[in-house]
Amino acid sequence: MQQRKVTFDTHKVLNQPPPLEKYNAYRSDAILQHYIKTFGGEWGEERLEAYGQLVGYELQEAGFDANAYKPEFHSHDRFGHRVDFIKYHPAYHRLMAAAIDAGHHNLPWVVLKTGAHVVRAGIEYLHTQADPGSGCPLTMTFSSILTIRHQPDIAQAWIPKITAALYDPRNLPYYEKQGLTNGMAMTEKQGGSDVRANTTRASPIDAPGPGESYELVGHKWFCSAPMSDAFLTLANTDSGLSCFLLPRWRPDGTKNAIHIQRLKNKMGNVSNASAEIEYGGAFAWMIGEEGRGVRTILEMVAMTRFDCMVGSSAIMGHAAAQALHHTGARTAFGRNLQDHPLMQNVLADLAIEAEASLAISMRLAHALDKDSDDERLLFRIGTAIGKYWICKRAAQHTYEAMESVGGVAVVEDNVLARLYRESPINAIWEGSGNIQCLDVVRALEKNPNTLDIFLIELEKAKNHLDLYDEALGEFKQQLLMKSQNEYALRQFVETMALLWQAATLIQFSDATIAESFILSRLAHHHSYMYGTLPEHIPFRTIIQRAKPKI
Repeated sequence: MQQRKVTFDTHKVLNQPPPLEKYNAYRSDAILQHYIKTFGGEWGEERLEAYGQLVGYELQEAGFDANAYKPEFHSHDRFGHRVDFIKYHPAYHRLMAAAIDAGHHNLPWVVLKTGAHVVRAGIEYLHTQADPGSGCPLTMTFSSILTIRHQPDIAQAWIPKITAALYDPRNLPYYEKQGLTNGMAMTEKQGGSDVRANTTRASPIDAPGPGESYELVGHKWFCSAPMSDAFLTLANTDSGLSCFLLPRWRPDGTKNAIHIQRLKNKMGNVSNASAEIEYGGAFAWMIGEEGRGVRTILEMVAMTRFDCMVGSSAIMGHAAAQALHHTGARTAFGRNLQDHPLMQNVLADLAIEAEASLAISMRLAHALDKDSDDERLLFRIGTAIGKYWICKRAAQHTYEAMESVGGVAVVEDNVLARLYRESPINAIWEGSGNIQCLDVVRALEKNPNTLDIFLIELEKAKNHLDLYDEALGEFKQQLLMKSQNEYALRQFVETMALLWQAATLIQFSDATIAESFILSRLAHHHSYMYGTLPEHIPFRTIIQRAKPKI
């Protein structure tokens, strides 16, 4: 009897698009290039192209590895000594080193050139596509400069090493290293966003006051990037909540009394460690005025909130790119997916949302570069509005991109699964949605000129589209009521966000994008579902504009 030949080659793999990989993440992104040039960052294009090449090749793979192998906490060494050490996959260190070499953590502080904040935002945008998690210690290192500057004697010793283009992950005292990273530890169990409920106490070692040495006793529910060389933290003195710089090693070379209790087992932001810690008489220096800790650290928080805007915009931009790339090379029901009208509507809508988010983020980067009184006020309110709106939109946007790709997008070796898990993080960290809405009101009340500056920004876009002018008029009528019911604050901030995005697109984007955004977002029949653009929108034009050019 003849034995039948067994084969496992039952079919050919057909109709499966190649992955979006091995490409230059900057050169392929015409929209990012547009905003870099629009806001004065064209001098940084060589730097951005070089980093885009890394992101599209080596760092993309490193991002997968850094998330596949979580950081590991080791409380003691094999001899029983307490070490509080966190071990990372080498890919994580590669991501950090590449970003620091590119200037993610320092560019505007060391390159005193107009457009430096715009170029640096472009670097962050690209890096987020490789790995959002490692962006956390990078943004804290970058923004910590603003707080440490409040204490000139400490700044003189620390800032040159924080801004150095050198990543040194070794667990050594700060004075033995030439490159340093900074973390942050503010949140406590009982307070969350309400840091004034913190119970950690600080006692002077000798004389009290700014720049002096203290010992801290207490706990922190979230310590971001606990492998950092130092942490900005808040603790109470007799004068109230104060800000401190707490090094991982004491000046005498002994381990500081920072005891990690455990690492958080997070659904997203996996490559970055977050820890619960205890201060058991930990050494720290007071930064800024005693009792004014929240005010001292707010500049840093404003900058990290801005980075949340850029990071969430990057998540949306990368999610849209994945969806556009995949659907452009896949057939369903007898024709290419991008030939189906309903899919065109979804993809164009995703592209518009991603661009609108990037547009206002880059507008704020430009405000940082201009650094005038008016631009500072716009940045102050803009970070609260943008942090609220962009970071909230990211989760639904990323999910819709996954649905466009289909079942393969849920599989962990597809980057969209990681982007989806990451998408809620920025909305929660650095002050959740309600905090941002209350901060908008706080900004308006603290300086009445803030509203004037914001309205001037909106007025610049008048007389181009009737629907925008009508929506702006309605908003002004709402302002005449002069008080905002707290129950309705989210609706109020949403209106501000949509008008601001519309105004920015009118001024700086393609007319097709601006009109499509306004017709779909400012009309009274506006839907929160993606894929609900009016039928006369030029869908193919929008898709081609946003599609990765590889």
